[in-house]
Amino acid sequence: MPETIANLAASSAPKSANVGPAVSYALGQGATMISTFWGLFIWKEFRDAPGQVKLLLYAMITLFVFGLTLVSIAPLR
Repeated sequence: MPETIANLAASSAPKSANVGPAVSYALGQGATMISTFWGLFIWKEFRDAPGQVKLLLYAMITLFVFGLTLVSIAPLR
């Protein structure tokens, strides 16, 4: 809930700094990717995971980034 309020507040900034609700949402959800990268590459949480699990993790990252990209460019259409 606080994240939603922060996204709405950011999207209602003055016109000179306004990024819109879609881009604001995508930026807020980018924190999920940062925590994913920390878990994978810094803490090595899936170091001993089977190859299929690693493949699914990389597929998840790819699809998540692709989805965030689509959300952030949606206002352009």
